[in-house]
Amino acid sequence: MSTLTLLALTGLGLGALYFLIASGLSLIFGLMDVLNFAHGAFLTAGAYAAWWADGHLPFYLAVAFGVAVGAAIAAVVETALIRGLYARPREQILVTVGLGLAIPALIQGVWGADARTVTPPKALAGTVGLLGARVPTDRFVLLAAALAVFAGLKVFLAKTRYGLVVRAGVEDRAMVTALGIDVRKAFTLVFAIGGALAGLAGALGGVYFGSVSPGQGTSLLIFAFVVVVIGGLGSTDGVALAAIAVGLIQQFTNYYAASGLGDLAVVVMLALVLLVRGNPVLDRVAASVGAAVKSSVGRAA
Repeated sequence: MSTLTLLALTGLGLGALYFLIASGLSLIFGLMDVLNFAHGAFLTAGAYAAWWADGHLPFYLAVAFGVAVGAAIAAVVETALIRGLYARPREQILVTVGLGLAIPALIQGVWGADARTVTPPKALAGTVGLLGARVPTDRFVLLAAALAVFAGLKVFLAKTRYGLVVRAGVEDRAMVTALGIDVRKAFTLVFAIGGALAGLAGALGGVYFGSVSPGQGTSLLIFAFVVVVIGGLGSTDGVALAAIAVGLIQQFTNYYAASGLGDLAVVVMLALVLLVRGNPVLDRVAASVGAAVKSSVGRAA
């Protein structure tokens, strides 16, 4: 019983981390139709910002700093690079892929390629006894953060003015602009929220894994894409359920089968989902990539 409890809560903690990453990715792609391959780089930047600040500030302020850095980088990227590319998918892909490579490379150039150890505060370094198991405290912190983000996104999308403006602006940007509403500010806000969620995932992920590294965001981004594909684009509920399923399957498979097979189990799960039903997320990804290729061929001709 204690083993099952520990595995379940560890899997839920990992699923919560995946949700924090995937929710920002789904928000940007679902509402703004931007396939943001730089999302993992935002996570890495937030993780290193929190790690650096942890040596100078209390832990909760270090996490807030990581969130702020993720949001700031995302807002700058949207304003300076993405704003003029909403109708140009080829350039979107090239810019975000380039940023996804450049930001981790810059971090590696500053702090090196070796992983940096994250030392959690005493409040998170211990364990909590539950059903005979000693569960690390940081699992509960991740779960609490994921629940708070889940509730916040639901309110933002359904109840706030900016959430409604973004949804309307995606459907008919010209009409919303004609009404005197500045859609650009709302789009920048969505990008900043996505970057903030990535920064939060990076800061808390450093505690979960015990270290940060330049390639951490890229590897976690793969699972975030899997979660979005399984959960459904723009569906907060679906992304949350998919993140939980992926985290639990990964943990239980690694323990009861062999270490490393959890990743394979997630891929098998993804394949089964795609076989059972078509997936609109992949259709939109394919459409974005296809439009980019078509644009490139057309210009070359």
